[in-house]
Amino acid sequence: MSTPSATTPSRWRALTHHHLFWPVAVLIALLLVNVPFTPDFFAIRMADGHLYGSLVSIVLFGSPLILVAVGMTLVIATGGIDLSVGAVVAITGALTCSYISDQADQNALAGVFLAMGIGLVAAVVCGLWNGFLVARMGIQPIIATLIIMVAGRGVAQLITDGQIITINSEPYKLIGGGYWLTLPFSIFVVAAVVAVTVALTRRTALGLLVESVGGNAEASRLVGIRSRRIKIMVYMFCALCAGIAGLMISSNTSAADGNNAGLWIELDAILAVVIGGTSLLGGRFSIGGTVIGALVIQTLTTTIYTIGVPTQTNLVFKALVVIVVCLLQSPKFRAKVFGAKGRARTTAPAEPATPADAAPKMEVSR
Repeated sequence: MSTPSATTPSRWRALTHHHLFWPVAVLIALLLVNVPFTPDFFAIRMADGHLYGSLVSIVLFGSPLILVAVGMTLVIATGGIDLSVGAVVAITGALTCSYISDQADQNALAGVFLAMGIGLVAAVVCGLWNGFLVARMGIQPIIATLIIMVAGRGVAQLITDGQIITINSEPYKLIGGGYWLTLPFSIFVVAAVVAVTVALTRRTALGLLVESVGGNAEASRLVGIRSRRIKIMVYMFCALCAGIAGLMISSNTSAADGNNAGLWIELDAILAVVIGGTSLLGGRFSIGGTVIGALVIQTLTTTIYTIGVPTQTNLVFKALVVIVVCLLQSPKFRAKVFGAKGRARTTAPAEPATPADAAPKMEVSR
């Protein structure tokens, strides 16, 4: 029968080896760092029927990043990468706001829904183009998606004529800046997208097919899996998530900025996926880990401003924290830093075997 002293270290070891342990630990640590600088950091208050507070703001402003990172997770799980999501964010916001601004009544629901549909269709077309170049033409993902990353930003500025398009639409404002049931509406949108993604990838065979393609696309094709179709689907889904994020960003500001909307969000999304435990080599992935990774990135951004890090060095500070998180997640790094001392404390030296114990005993029958 195992004693409590024997089971506690084993349980702790199993906990620390869980793929979500270190991302959650870093997230909690970042949240606690803010307390000395903002004593009421964890306080949540009600005002005008809405919940306000630093934690609510982190989830609110991190919603677009969570969406983009969830789509990026499936792309990376197939062994690819999508650098065009930032440009897709800009294109979606530019098309939607441009259409709404041309309407006589910007509060008309039919016009708002049609504008959103146009923006999301454009996003899916961008994803289809990326998937076609990667899966059908055999172009490296980093090169294929770099095309829209560069050209897409120019397309967004052509749509807006190089200007910032401002709108005044209350229905559209709801998506990224409105509230429902006391919470930001964007939280419900993110929860719905994450729930649907988890249901499709973990309750059906789709997740296994994505991991199979990421593990070995050629072997998957030989056993009958349509790996090219899977790749096209995940790039389209990633672009759709980026399109929804574009709606959120433009809705929150009631404006479309083709030059700055979604700028460098692709890098934060990749970092969120890596922090969440998904390998850039493809294969197994974790949607829950990606969500936590995105919250870590957004909390880190909030912490930088809270503790007063100079704007000239905030990117360096952010990079250092990300490096620390990635090192803590590395089993080899933990083994080199913590493993030797742990083994020295827990492993007792073996007693030398005596000659009588070493030699096998023989019985002689008489």
